[in-house]
Amino acid sequence: MTVPPFAGPRFDRAEPGTPDPAVQPDYYDGIVWRRSLAYLVDIVAIFILLLALKLVLGIATVISFGLLSPLWLLVPLVPIAYHTLLIGGSASATLGMQLFGVEVRSWTGGRPSYLQALVQTAVFYVTIGATASLVLLLVFFSERRRTLHDFLAGTVVLRALPHPFTVFGR
Repeated sequence: MTVPPFAGPRFDRAEPGTPDPAVQPDYYDGIVWRRSLAYLVDIVAIFILLLALKLVLGIATVISFGLLSPLWLLVPLVPIAYHTLLIGGSASATLGMQLFGVEVRSWTGGRPSYLQALVQTAVFYVTIGATASLVLLLVFFSERRRTLHDFLAGTVVLRALPHPFTVFGR
């Protein structure tokens, strides 16, 4: 049985709700370089957020004579919050992902939950640090160009194409 292009994903037991790369390759076309460039944009956005937060915290610490200095413990949470809130939000993508036409979907085809976004982000930062980014090479061995943090969070990153990706009306 042949499935016409963009008619929706096949429902296999192994692949429940994501487009099949053999049938719908447009969803995965150029996804590796798009994700890479999107992350570079996200690094710049996070850097700007960190600068703003440090400025505000610096002023607040001085004005409060150091009483608000424990708020500096929030600084390392900025990258995690950035990715979690944007990926789990309505766009299902960070600012960089939106710029390069990429979005995150749950394994079932819907938008990821905030918990999935948090798991994906936390595992990303832990594995990047632990393997000096070598873990990202997994993307070249996965049919859907998934990384370890995608597998563990139950997500897949797809191109945001003009025609909607739907799972039979969901």
